[in-house]
Amino acid sequence: MPRIPLIEDLTNSPVSPGSNLLVEYDSTSQWINASLSIAAGWLRTGGRMGYYAVSKPPDSVRSQLGRFGIDVEKLEAEESLAIYDLYTCQLGQKSKEKYALESLKVSDLSIWLSGALKLASPDPNLLWIVDSFSPIARFNDEKSFIEWVLTRVIPYAPAEKSIGIWGVLRGVHSDWVYKQLEASPDAVLQFKFEEAGEEVKSLVRIMFMQNVGFDSRWHSLRMNDNFEITLEKLGAG
Repeated sequence: MPRIPLIEDLTNSPVSPGSNLLVEYDSTSQWINASLSIAAGWLRTGGRMGYYAVSKPPDSVRSQLGRFGIDVEKLEAEESLAIYDLYTCQLGQKSKEKYALESLKVSDLSIWLSGALKLASPDPNLLWIVDSFSPIARFNDEKSFIEWVLTRVIPYAPAEKSIGIWGVLRGVHSDWVYKQLEASPDAVLQFKFEEAGEEVKSLVRIMFMQNVGFDSRWHSLRMNDNFEITLEKLGAG
């Protein structure tokens, strides 16, 4: 069974297929690098991966995964890895990617996800990561954005028996948005950046998780020489 590094390092059993995991992250945290580290770990253990690149271009995702030793070209050819381009349309340009969206308006995203939901079939070996929903929220009013998450995004993982992880940037949305988002998924995690004297720490914790025992303490993250993120040590923070 594929494994979710970082997250399942802090649980006493695997995350169940059909689960949605929300990640709230500070802008200076290591979440984006961590999301790619999670993707790499899942792929190494035989899983299939859908990575939705919203905050950075797809070629940057490929480059980073390549640094982690992932044969991106091979996995994309086998369709074990799909990288979805939600970045280029924000620049007002047309993507050259195989998988790309031309608009981040929730009306367009809803049509696309509704079609995908109709084709969904059980696949517990599939993990999909949205690096950040916050750029999507920039193009929509809050009510429409939340309605889209609740009625289109949340149902996808249970219907497909896959696992979904999606990030949202702290400090840029209203309290109402964060409360709505936190009430919806099966787990809520936080990534943050902290200064302790002359030392700088990147930290992670699980705030809440249904049906899985977990360690709720803050844990330090370590960036390896290739920029892959791992836990520094248990009990840190």
